[in-house]
Amino acid sequence: MRAFWIHSGLSLLDVDDAGGLLVTDDFLRAYLARAELGPIDESGPGELDIHRALLADPRRDVPEDALAAIEDPDTRDNYRMFLVLRRRLLAAGTLQAAYARIFIDARKAGRIDVAPLFVDQLAQILIHHILADCTDGLTLRMAELWFREQAVTLLEGRVVLADAEVLESRRQDPGYGNIGRLIAQANLHAAGVDLDVIDAANTEGYFGRDEMHDLAVELTVGRKSTEAFAGLIAKWVRHMLGIGLKVRPLGAVEDAQWRWHLGLDSTSTTLLDKLYRGEGLEPQEHSRLLLLLRADFGELTDQLDAVAGKPVYMGLAMDAAQRLVFKPQNLLLNLPLARPLDRDEGAYVH
Repeated sequence: MRAFWIHSGLSLLDVDDAGGLLVTDDFLRAYLARAELGPIDESGPGELDIHRALLADPRRDVPEDALAAIEDPDTRDNYRMFLVLRRRLLAAGTLQAAYARIFIDARKAGRIDVAPLFVDQLAQILIHHILADCTDGLTLRMAELWFREQAVTLLEGRVVLADAEVLESRRQDPGYGNIGRLIAQANLHAAGVDLDVIDAANTEGYFGRDEMHDLAVELTVGRKSTEAFAGLIAKWVRHMLGIGLKVRPLGAVEDAQWRWHLGLDSTSTTLLDKLYRGEGLEPQEHSRLLLLLRADFGELTDQLDAVAGKPVYMGLAMDAAQRLVFKPQNLLLNLPLARPLDRDEGAYVH
């Protein structure tokens, strides 16, 4: 086993016999050490009191008057967001169930009540847990899509992804690495980027750089990285829903009996809907659709009767700013399941 993402928080959790992740006091205390909640020299007595109290007992009730006593309004809001997350984690039993319930409730309420930063952290922990024994750096780099926004470069039929936050922070650095030259050639106005591209030949290079997020990767049909992404989708669905899928990349959807599709991000949802209606895509829209995949259920009893035996088509797309924000929750809520996850009578989540 090779260590990676050691700061994800996974090591602070317990694991039940079914693989469910159980919240510990130390896991909750880790949030209190973050910059958003950790005291600073200017912190007032109200903030210090609540911080000390939660460190001593991170599950204790926090009355409204204690929150109101926090002097800084931004810090007060941060504590409120943390307490919403804590409530969900403690009520759900496992991280897997809490993650799913966030989106089930958001669909019903029309809004999500957990900060996006926390959602991404939970997604990282979950995919880390699924891949805890993984020794393939290429697969792990593709797994970063679960919790890191990607900047997209298109060049001569190739789709290259780079971490959006790292890319932005490197724009002012002198010199160009491999991906920097690609970005410059693609006329994305990079001021200077030093990123290398990971592939099957240099997958070992991921380890030791796993938390730097400074490796670019291709998302092109026929590349091992794209096959790895398809495999990750199957692992995610198996772990979270207990359902087997066979997933493979496609060059195009050629199916006169196309029955079901789901977008893996907001843009691809819109584009796949248009294709399904037979409207076709404008050239600009077509260029945004980065990847198509086909998923087949391993057991027809897991699939909605109306589409049993039919494939599910999936898409990944970039937005107008050439950003890709993968939404792994879509795989939990939008598959044609015989037992939909958002049905109150239950579905399989640890």
